Amino acid sequence: MITMADKKAKTATEDSPEVAAEETEATVETTEQTADECETLRTEVERLQGELAALNDKYLRMIAEYDNFRKRSAKEKENTYADAVTDTVGSILPIGDNLARAAQFSDPESVAKGIAMMQKSFDETLAKLGITEIEAEGKEFDPTWHNAVMHVEDDTLGESVVVEVLQKGYRRGDHVVRYAMVKVAN
Repeated sequence: MITMADKKAKTATEDSPEVAAEETEATVETTEQTADECETLRTEVERLQGELAALNDKYLRMIAEYDNFRKRSAKEKENTYADAVTDTVGSILPIGDNLARAAQFSDPESVAKGIAMMQKSFDETLAKLGITEIEAEGKEFDPTWHNAVMHVEDDTLGESVVVEVLQKGYRRGDHVVRYAMVKVAN
């Protein structure tokens, strides 16, 4: 079956060999341009595939690094607590040694001297750990540091003044280790 375009082309070819040559040249030029465009696009696709592979590799490495960081952080967190306990107990052991030495004596003077040494050792250990005593007696009651468990009426003292410390309180910086148990006046 011959189409209308084929008839026109045949007629044009029969009518003029020059027109046929021009059409052939145009077809060759179009084919060459298309081949050049295909090659350019192929090169662009290869470049983009290379970039994609590099970015994918970078992404996978970043995921692996994050996973390693997460595992390392969890392990460090576990070890931090164990290290803190070990350091604290190591600091307290000399106090236990002094207790054992004091228990060997029976005369009151030696026992009192041993207890004084233990108190000094205890205070030094707390200082090394950065723990300080909360000042209370004679100070104004402060619920941030004090725990009032008793109340007395005394006209000679001011309002909300700590009269007596029933149990010492301790802090480390702004963090309360133990509140001072106190008796408050008025």
